[in-house]
Amino acid sequence: MLSVTEALEKVTAGVDLLPAEQVSLGDALGRVLAEDVTSTLTHPPAAVSAMDGYAVRWADLTEDKPVLTVIGESAAGHILDDAVGPGQAARIFTGAALPEGADTIVIQEDTERDGDRIAVTDKPKEQGEFVRPAGLDFSEGEVLLSAGRVVTARDVGLAAAMNRPWLMVRRRPRVAFVATGDEVVMPGQPVGPGQIISSNSLALAAYITAMGGEPVSLGIARDTMESLAETLAGARGADMLVTMGGASVGDHDLVQQVLGGRGFELDFYKIAMRPGKPLIFGHIDGTPMLGLPGNPVSTGVTSAIFLRAALTKMLGIVGAPSEGAARLGGDLPANGKREDYMRAALTTTEDGHAVATAFPRQDSAMLAGFARAECLIIRPPHAEAAKAGDLVRILPLGFGMLRF
Repeated sequence: MLSVTEALEKVTAGVDLLPAEQVSLGDALGRVLAEDVTSTLTHPPAAVSAMDGYAVRWADLTEDKPVLTVIGESAAGHILDDAVGPGQAARIFTGAALPEGADTIVIQEDTERDGDRIAVTDKPKEQGEFVRPAGLDFSEGEVLLSAGRVVTARDVGLAAAMNRPWLMVRRRPRVAFVATGDEVVMPGQPVGPGQIISSNSLALAAYITAMGGEPVSLGIARDTMESLAETLAGARGADMLVTMGGASVGDHDLVQQVLGGRGFELDFYKIAMRPGKPLIFGHIDGTPMLGLPGNPVSTGVTSAIFLRAALTKMLGIVGAPSEGAARLGGDLPANGKREDYMRAALTTTEDGHAVATAFPRQDSAMLAGFARAECLIIRPPHAEAAKAGDLVRILPLGFGMLRF
């Protein structure tokens, strides 16, 4: 069996970067930039005031409590045409451009005004105080958002300030998926003897969306070659096909049989990990196909590792969250011959250290535990017993495309 690392290399090598498309800035949240975004303007475009007060010349502030003549007013969007000369000042408001000749702001609390004259009662500490110079934030032509970045809510605001109403982003991967099994029914349907709810279908659709893809449900295929072949035919035009279940060794595990009759090219089957051993990857008519195990937790864990890696490559994401490290919150026994991904809680100590505590039950059918898990503790094959406080590798589960 392949190791997880070897399988990941085959999966990422087996998918391609998707083409770019243009979207409006209002639709860009959570999308992946296909090119660098440069500013079309300088911000601020001119020196502006950071406070309400008076625009003055630093050279006029050498005396104790200097008295200056107010010649006019400068507000945001209304620039004073007259220049500030010796012994003069201009009333100014936050965000307004400094009049010609002025180089410093005296805040209004540090002045006493009588008609058109002000006395400066507390002088600024230095020339240019409370002045935001032109280009303080960014300049025209400056690259502020790089290709491969997932657009955050703050990025939307920045792009708007750069006067970029349209962005080039990677097209979302269309991921067709199908659940298999006679025992599976959709939520809301009557559950007969021996049947189970297809939690995987809705969960996988959510995983795909969270990872930046566009889920395309093909429904549930029954345990016959005819039903599975008919269902899989709906995957035409998808960027990737994902199946759930039907991948283990058994008389009713039909995925490989059906795909094999349609020219399926197998890259690998089975990997040395727990949960998720019966994983399939290959291509059918040039389309990547990932066959996930049917147990709900196995589906989730393998999605977090392999499906996520595939979509990250297809979207061209740079700097995607990856493995981390944490201290163990409890003892762990020695591991077997497969790499183990243990569901765990993740906390932080007062001194800032991450602590991962494995749940006592690690059954691959226990969805409640998987939903509570904040990370996966990664145990290498044949790892020795570990003590509380030992450093371990973890895969955080709090990733997704929508960020503030």
